[in-house]
Amino acid sequence: MKIDDLNIAIIKHLIDGRKAYKLIANDLNVSENTIRSRVNRMGEAGILEIAGLVDPSAIPGHSTVIIGVKLKSTDLVQKGHEFSKLKGVVSVAVVTGRYDLMLVAVFKEGFGLLEFYTEEISRLVGVQSLETFVVYKSYNLKVPYKL
Repeated sequence: MKIDDLNIAIIKHLIDGRKAYKLIANDLNVSENTIRSRVNRMGEAGILEIAGLVDPSAIPGHSTVIIGVKLKSTDLVQKGHEFSKLKGVVSVAVVTGRYDLMLVAVFKEGFGLLEFYTEEISRLVGVQSLETFVVYKSYNLKVPYKL
């Protein structure tokens, strides 16, 4: 799907995910049906998702960590997909540099870093090493609450 200037403008308006399509249409001088159709097509293409996001540090008993993963193989995309399915993982990126993958994970009381490593990571084949960065304070980090 081609992302044109109108799609970008719609996405900018949807920073407030509850903004009415009619208001967006009026501001962009197009029809409400155009907005609805474009939003639906971007959703179907996997480009846009409208969701409620939460600051994990605002939820008592939750912690955020960033984990650098070094793999034994170069099957980065497949491994990234496998990591994305693990409990607590909210984001996985295939990266250049010291690590092959960078994960953002949010844990709650009763399922922390130890459980993540022993119950989730230990099931995966091909992990060479991990480095964990505990987030003390974050800015602009909002994640879907799926715990």
